Amino acid sequence: MAEAHVTRAPTASPCPAEAAVKITMILTFVVLLLMMAFGLLMRLNQAAVVQLDPTMFYRLMTAHGIGMVGIAGMSGAAIMWYFVSRHASLTGWVFWALLSSFLVGVVAILASIFIGGFAGAWTFLFPLPAMSGGVWDTGAAALYLVGVIVIGVGFLIYLVEIGRALIQRYGSLSNALGWPLLFTGHQDDAPPPTVVATAVIIVFNGIGTVVGAAALTISLINLYLPSFTLDALLAKNMIYFFGHVFINASIYMAVVAVYEIIPEYTGRPWKASRPFIAAWNAVMLLVMAVYPHHLFQDGVMPAWAMVMGQIVSYANGVPLLVVTTFSLLNYLYRSGIRWDLASALLVTGVFGWSVGSVPAIIDGMISVNNVMHNTQWVPGHFHLYLLLGEVAITLGFAAWLARGEAGELLSGWKSRGLIIYAIGGFGFATVFLVSGAMSVPRRWAAHLPEWQFQDQLGSIFAVATILGVGIIVIPMIKRLAMTMRA
Repeated sequence: MAEAHVTRAPTASPCPAEAAVKITMILTFVVLLLMMAFGLLMRLNQAAVVQLDPTMFYRLMTAHGIGMVGIAGMSGAAIMWYFVSRHASLTGWVFWALLSSFLVGVVAILASIFIGGFAGAWTFLFPLPAMSGGVWDTGAAALYLVGVIVIGVGFLIYLVEIGRALIQRYGSLSNALGWPLLFTGHQDDAPPPTVVATAVIIVFNGIGTVVGAAALTISLINLYLPSFTLDALLAKNMIYFFGHVFINASIYMAVVAVYEIIPEYTGRPWKASRPFIAAWNAVMLLVMAVYPHHLFQDGVMPAWAMVMGQIVSYANGVPLLVVTTFSLLNYLYRSGIRWDLASALLVTGVFGWSVGSVPAIIDGMISVNNVMHNTQWVPGHFHLYLLLGEVAITLGFAAWLARGEAGELLSGWKSRGLIIYAIGGFGFATVFLVSGAMSVPRRWAAHLPEWQFQDQLGSIFAVATILGVGIIVIPMIKRLAMTMRA
C-alpha cells in the first residue's frame, strides 16, 4: 500500500499548553480503559458470571457514568483547544487550570464513591444525594457534588477564555458565528469551520454548565440546610438540560478534528459555507431545546414541552447527518485518500456518531419512549455514538498527534486493533439495543435467567472492545510520552 498522503496545515502559532493536551490524551486512554473494565464487570454481574454486592454494582455504575462523561468532556476540550489555537491566540495557563481542576475533581469523586459509598448515578438527581436510605452519608454526597462543581468551574474558565480569544480575533461573537456571511452572503474575514463550531459550542455549553452548576450548588446547600430547597421537577429539568448539553458538547468539540485533519489527507479545504453556518447555528438552539425527550415519562411535565421534545428530536439529527456526514462523504469521494490509523478512526467516528443518532431519534418518539426509555435501548444508543463516535474521533486525533510528519500505514496490529475495536464496539451496543427491544430493563444489578444470554454475549463484545482499544492506545501512549520529552 502506498504511503498515506498527508500535508501539514500551517498554524498561526504553536498550540499553547500542548504538553497539557498530550497529558490529557494519555489520561483519557487510562481512564477509558478503566471505565471499560468497570462496564465489563457490571455486564458480567448481570450475566451471573461474577457476583457483586448490589451496592458495589451501583458504585461502579456511578463511577462508570461520571467517568465516561467527564473524560469525554476533557478529551473533546483538548481537541477543540488544540485546533482553535490555529485561528486565535489562547492563554496557555487556562488549559492547565482545566486539567488541574479535572484531576482534583476526579480524586474527590472517586473518594466519595469508593470510600464514602456514594452510588446515586452520575446525574445526581435532586433530592437523591440527601436521601440515600443509609447507603452513604452526607459527607460522601457533599464530596461528590464538590468534585463535579470543581470540574465545572474549570470548564467555565476554559469556555470564557476561548470566547475571549474568538472575540479578540474576529471582533465579535456574531462574526465568529458567521452571521454576516449567513445573513448577507458576504463576510470579509469569514471564519473557518472550526471557529464557527467552537463559537456555537461555547454558547450552548456555557449556558448548560451554568445551569448545572446552579443545580449542584443548591443540592450541596440542601445537604446541610434542608429548608433550602428547589422544586424537584425544576431541578430535574435543570440537571437533564445540563447533562444532555454537556455530553453532546463533548462530541461536537471532538468533531472539529475532522474539519481540521481530513483536509490534510484529501488536499481539499473544508470551508464554512452558508449551509454549514446555518446548520451549526441551528445546532446551538436545537441541542438546548431537545432535552425534554428525557422527561416524557414525567406526567407532570407541560404538554407543550413534550411536543417540543419530540419535534426537536427529529430535527436535531438533520445538521449532523446533512452537514458533517454528507460533507465528509463528499470530501472523501475521489479524493485519493490513503488510509492510516488516524484517518480511519476519524471516519469511523463520524460513522458511529451518525448511526448512533438514529436510535436516539427513535427514542425521541413519545409512543416509543413510553415503552423503551427505561430499557437497555437507551444505553444502546449512547454507547453507540460515544463508543464508536466520540471515542473513535479522540483516538483518531491522538493517532494523528503522535504519528510525526509521515503518515503510518493502516497495516499489522494497527489494522487488527481497529477491526477488533469496531466489531466489539458495534456488537456491544447492538446487544443493548436488541435487549431494549425485548424490554430488558436498564440499571438493574441482577438479571433474570432469560436475560442472561444477552448479558453474556455483551460481555464477549466488551472484552473485544477493550482488547481492540488496548492494541490501539498502548503504543500511542508511549509515543505521546516520547514527543513530550523531545
